[in-house]
Amino acid sequence: MEEIVKVAILENEIEAKLLSSLLKEYKIPHFIGTYHDAAYDGIFQTQKGWGFVEAPTYYKSQILDILSDIRKGSN
Repeated sequence: MEEIVKVAILENEIEAKLLSSLLKEYKIPHFIGTYHDAAYDGIFQTQKGWGFVEAPTYYKSQILDILSDIRKGSN
């Protein structure tokens, strides 16, 4: 089984949903996690970013390319 790595930090929920949608479309296995913790009312999101994407190492560069395209389009 291939190693799962943290690929990138996500800036917000919209970016996370768009990335997840594209990764599903391309059939790229992934996990989107958030740093929000109800007990701390999301305090860690301001320090660490909204969340993160994890995936097998094999897909890292492809995911980073997709994320880069998303971020270019949002400017």
